[in-house]
Amino acid sequence: MTTAQYNQCVDDHADGVYRFILKNIRDEDKARDIVQDCFEKMWVKRAEINGEKARSYLFTAAYHTMIDAIRKDRHQTELDEAAFNRHADSRQYSDLKEVLNQAVARLPDIQRSVVLLRDYEGYSYQEIGEVTGLNESQVKVYIYRARTFLKNYIGKMDAVI
Repeated sequence: MTTAQYNQCVDDHADGVYRFILKNIRDEDKARDIVQDCFEKMWVKRAEINGEKARSYLFTAAYHTMIDAIRKDRHQTELDEAAFNRHADSRQYSDLKEVLNQAVARLPDIQRSVVLLRDYEGYSYQEIGEVTGLNESQVKVYIYRARTFLKNYIGKMDAVI
């Protein structure tokens, strides 16, 4: 991969990778750090990366870096205002997007990742399998389960009202 190809990759895919990571971890600062780490890894290995497969490499690196960050954060307990607000009960929603974001947040990590890659980023099942390390049938199963959960969650009238 040449420097020009690397710069083009940054221009083309930085926003998509950031959106993917942000939707999964819902922390802007950590998402920026993860994206930065991914581009740094890509820069270090630029001689080994084929320019045509840069997007796949980038999303794969982002996914694995995000999983590492999630695992690291699970071992740390953070007590802040957001943690207190998480336990607050507010059943008045005025926007379906809020309900959808809340439903997506309730999905297990792997289901959330595959459904975001498929429905938000437009990846094929095969590409999602390459990014996550799953085979194509596992990807389809996780997407099906995630969509079923989302349908049931959003289908409840009390979740929308």
